Amino acid sequence: MSPPLPRVFVAGHRGMVGSAVVRALQGRADLLLRSRDELDLTRQDQVEAFFQQERPDQVVLAAAKVGGIHANNTYPAEFIYSNLVVASTVIHEAWRAGVSRLVFLGSSCIYPRLAEQPLREEALLTGLLEPTNEPYAIAKIAGIKLCESYRRQYNSDFRSLMPTNLYGPGDNYHPEHSHVIPSLLRRFHEAKISGAKEVVVWGSGRPQREFLHVDDLAQACVFALDSPREAWDAQAPLTRSHLNVGSGEELSIADLAALVASTVGFEGRLQFDRQQPDGSPRKLLDSSRLRSLGWAPTVPLAQGIASVYQDFLQGEVRSI
Repeated sequence: MSPPLPRVFVAGHRGMVGSAVVRALQGRADLLLRSRDELDLTRQDQVEAFFQQERPDQVVLAAAKVGGIHANNTYPAEFIYSNLVVASTVIHEAWRAGVSRLVFLGSSCIYPRLAEQPLREEALLTGLLEPTNEPYAIAKIAGIKLCESYRRQYNSDFRSLMPTNLYGPGDNYHPEHSHVIPSLLRRFHEAKISGAKEVVVWGSGRPQREFLHVDDLAQACVFALDSPREAWDAQAPLTRSHLNVGSGEELSIADLAALVASTVGFEGRLQFDRQQPDGSPRKLLDSSRLRSLGWAPTVPLAQGIASVYQDFLQGEVRSI
């Protein structure tokens, strides 16, 4: 008789990241899933009752309020408050309920704006953050430090993964609040449909960015849940419980825009609005520690963007 599957609570299972984690865990875990209407993660009383009743074995904390430069600049209070409260509430109640392993998902924006590239885990808290997303970054840093602190004080096996810029099925295509790849996909698609001759891209186009398909991150989460503690701790010492997750490849925003335009079939001009913020000049993660444990990405960027465009088109059809 095979042993029972671990009970895994995926917080934020309806988001792009959480839904990818659910896909990756299908058949490998007894999934505990709750919608926001069923469980408000900003309410400690509800989270406490859930953990005490359900007693999950493992947790993947993928719930977060996320957005691009415009959204972070416009709603800084919402970004810092929501992400701080969710992280502190879920991590604390996971400890109280005796959760055996927790994976917290952060972001590459935790690192200083001008840190040496590629970004290593040791760069955390060594300089000033990028101003356009500082509130969100501070909330994610607090989540890392919560995991570290519960590891140090209670020996809890709480781990953190810092993914690079993500994209994939189920992304947010809002014209103002989305990240760069879904934003460009929507803009170029609408320009192609309308017959526009030009698309304006925010910023200079010079910043370098790294992108990871969300299914690769989901596999990294499963990998983190399965990795023996001794191996993990050897790569992530007690006071540095987080590991980077990236593709290892970068390209300029200008080259990304050209790739998206080609994928969509837009043949007009690209105009860069240099009055808009660029964000950090470069963000490339050093993911060598996680790779040394055996994880590696599998989805090439061009292939991933093509599949995401098909997902976007299906969403357009469903919305009609």
